[in-house]
Amino acid sequence: MIDFDQIKCVADITRHQAKVIPDAIAQVFEGKETSFATLHAQSNQVAQGLIADGCQPGARIGFLGKGSDRYFQMLHGAFKAGSVVVGINWRLAGPEVTYVLNDSQTEIIFVGAEFYELVETVLADSPSVRKVIALDGGHASWESFDEWRDKFPAEDPQLPQSGDDDVIQLYTSGTTGHPKGVQLTNDNYLSVFHQGAAAGWADWERGDVNLVCMPLFHVAGVNIGLIGNAQGCKNIILKDVDPSVILSLIQDYRINIAFMVPAVILMMLQAPTIETADLSSLKQVIYGASPIAEDVLRRAQDRFGCDFIQVYGLTETTGAGTYLPPEAHDPARGKLRSCGLPNPGMEVAIIGDDGQPVAQGAVGEIMIRGGAIMKAYWNRADATAEAIDADGWFKTGDAGYLDEEGYVYIHDRVKDMIVSGGENIYPAEVENALFGHPSVADAAVIGVPDDRWGEAVKAIIVRKPGEAADAGAIIQWAKTQIAGYKVPKSIDFIDALPRNPSGKILRRELREPYWAGRDRKVN
Repeated sequence: MIDFDQIKCVADITRHQAKVIPDAIAQVFEGKETSFATLHAQSNQVAQGLIADGCQPGARIGFLGKGSDRYFQMLHGAFKAGSVVVGINWRLAGPEVTYVLNDSQTEIIFVGAEFYELVETVLADSPSVRKVIALDGGHASWESFDEWRDKFPAEDPQLPQSGDDDVIQLYTSGTTGHPKGVQLTNDNYLSVFHQGAAAGWADWERGDVNLVCMPLFHVAGVNIGLIGNAQGCKNIILKDVDPSVILSLIQDYRINIAFMVPAVILMMLQAPTIETADLSSLKQVIYGASPIAEDVLRRAQDRFGCDFIQVYGLTETTGAGTYLPPEAHDPARGKLRSCGLPNPGMEVAIIGDDGQPVAQGAVGEIMIRGGAIMKAYWNRADATAEAIDADGWFKTGDAGYLDEEGYVYIHDRVKDMIVSGGENIYPAEVENALFGHPSVADAAVIGVPDDRWGEAVKAIIVRKPGEAADAGAIIQWAKTQIAGYKVPKSIDFIDALPRNPSGKILRRELREPYWAGRDRKVN
């Protein structure tokens, strides 16, 4: 259980655990164990280093890397220094990384070895970045993380903290082609800790073994690690998602708790060692970030033999909103397609086009209100006002309804967003990239059903007269402009896109043939 009397902000997490369970193992990465006392000391050194390097409270520092123990040293150090960690999606292409660095005004960036070359190519266009630290060392020009950290004393700076202070800034795909920085605060994270403990999906025990396998630029990946730290768990950190490795880790470390997106659950069920792996230590699998197929869920329940809990939320809600408890996973309850009940302390409403609540069972936009709602979009006052109304309700962009017991069901999306493997993709971003190809006269991007990823990106393209570029050439072009997961997996060509009288693409009309015969328009 989290000691809320002692943990008043995220900077208190390692302070408290180093006092009460100093010798307990906080994290394991590639066989290397780190105690809570050591994590506290190392994060103090990081904090002192950031302060010495001129980072004032509120300064943005970037992270571009895969899962590692050094990430959590850096994260907790940033908390203590009052710096704000900007998580950068390592799937992004160079121009997208440049945008995030410039928009956030990142001052120092911590980079994993896989991305040294990428960062070298963007620095000239990122004037706010004044220092790069090589997380894995081995770079000719950049100081290695370990050497940089160890220059500083392991003394906690004890800077004053407030609930409204930003602690993490994550970027979401944007409806207009540019991502928006989501400002998450101390109070947001304390709210998530309270919600998880009260709802039971994060009511863990000290010493529980927790798998941290999702990317750390994603709110779910960060949350599962932070909750584990705050609960005094042993975090087993994985660099990359590998189903066979996950199965081995569960067996070898007797893992009790894991968060996975549905695509990873499906991959595990398809792994060669799934039938022989010892999964008896598992107590709880938490899943979310995209809908799950009922067949996949039932097969996973049968094979894993533990409680399953779904969580639904967005980056803007610090990943929190609703939860589907283990008892609702009984197929006889008829709730498997629901994303559950509001977390304690969160409210959910379904609003119609007129801005008023709809009748029970009627479809409208899902609205969420509570302590986990972001402070704002970074430097986007207009976008913030559009997303959060005067009464504090956040517009999710998801269409859904409530059943007679108050369970929430997602029916469709009000926005055009595509969810593929737990990643949010906005068509505008992809379309902007496609329009740069000399053969493309017009383009629309939609999500179509995909058995592995939930949805796949498909482009519908009108060629310029006389141009004959094929799908493969256009896809290759897109790969140079945007992250690989956003690139269309397939392209259909059409003579003209359907539009309404004001010129807006009728995206729903384009989607309809691919979703025919399905009772909901998310997969």
